[in-house]
Amino acid sequence: MSMAYEEYMRQVVLPMRAELTENGFKELTTAEEVDRYMEQADGTTLVVINSVCGCAAGLARPSVVTSLQHDNTPDHIVTVFAGQDKEATAQMRSYFSEIPPSSPSMALLKGKEVVHFIPREQIEGQTPESIIRNLAMAYNEHCSK
Repeated sequence: MSMAYEEYMRQVVLPMRAELTENGFKELTTAEEVDRYMEQADGTTLVVINSVCGCAAGLARPSVVTSLQHDNTPDHIVTVFAGQDKEATAQMRSYFSEIPPSSPSMALLKGKEVVHFIPREQIEGQTPESIIRNLAMAYNEHCSK
């Protein structure tokens, strides 16, 4: 890939990153940041594997942001960007390697254990309301305050 293309893509995804980071998500952009986070992971963490695709833009990001208005929510919210921060994404996926790679996707962790996972197949073609409801049910089960 040319440097011009890579720089273009970095600029294109800025608002896609901001949609989550401006709503409190900690962005992990390197494998080392992922490992540092996961080494100290406690409580519950929602991990969003972000993506440039249409279902991320129209469904995943808006739904996950809205889901955080629920009474029960995760203790921590983090994100990695598939296709952009490749090493960070691969490293995060290594923590739930029994689940096939999927982007966008969402993993709810308790400590380092995946207790709920929403793959692309359960995002694409769904309504925002159904994704929010899916997350809210997982929050109620695993994130009770």
